[in-house]
Amino acid sequence: MKMLWILATKELRDGLRNRWIAAAIIVLGTLALALSLLGSAPTGTVKASAMDISVISLASLSVYLIPLIALMLSFDALVGEFERGTMMLLLTYPVKRWQVIMGKFLGHVLILFIAIFAGYGGAMLILTFVNGASLDGWQAYVSMMANSLLLGAVFIALGYLVSVLVKERATAAGTAIGLWLVFVVLYDLLLFGLLLVDEGQVIGQQLFSMLMLISPTDTYRILNLSMFDGVSQAAGIAGIASEAGLSGTLLISVLLLWIAAPLAATLLVFQKREL
Repeated sequence: MKMLWILATKELRDGLRNRWIAAAIIVLGTLALALSLLGSAPTGTVKASAMDISVISLASLSVYLIPLIALMLSFDALVGEFERGTMMLLLTYPVKRWQVIMGKFLGHVLILFIAIFAGYGGAMLILTFVNGASLDGWQAYVSMMANSLLLGAVFIALGYLVSVLVKERATAAGTAIGLWLVFVVLYDLLLFGLLLVDEGQVIGQQLFSMLMLISPTDTYRILNLSMFDGVSQAAGIAGIASEAGLSGTLLISVLLLWIAAPLAATLLVFQKREL
């Protein structure tokens, strides 16, 4: 554990030195505050707290932004070290290969944790104390931040898998962008295209829900929009997740599996890779 923490703090220091943390906090905080202020304005139609509306807006934002930040953090975590020749130097120290992966992963998750909870949390505090917004729905907001960290961890793990499989940093960058497009844009387009073609003949609500679980971003969406009554009612999906059998435990388990599987594959490939 001491070695893991040493490696994690190194990644954290690198993030501070490269201004990754500051940039992520500014981007997330600014967008979160803007969306939260818009969400706090009375609509006259939706009877939901400002926090509930903010959760809906920020969950939609996070689906695009959090995976991108996570992939930018992780795509060159291993291949970059190989290209610079620092990986061979690192492994001359009394450190095991699995400790390198898990230490880096912990460090990058810490960077994302600071960015999310400072950016989104700061926006919540400003909205509450400066704009005089109600604290109703704060549980859903905090849950959304925790779920966003889970989503980011998924794409950090996927970035590591890309980084250990390719030989060049440029290839890793292109592959990471491709992963982002597949999970954030293309999969949903394909899924809705199938629904249009099928016209409800084969794909029912149950099958559609299961197909959405294939994508971690869709799992994240359902999790944030269905766990709390105020949010689900404001989003217009009250009861849909429970009818489909998608409990919070199941959804969180799916995200945890999306973290564990790429990390396990990365460890397996890294153990066999020649320096």
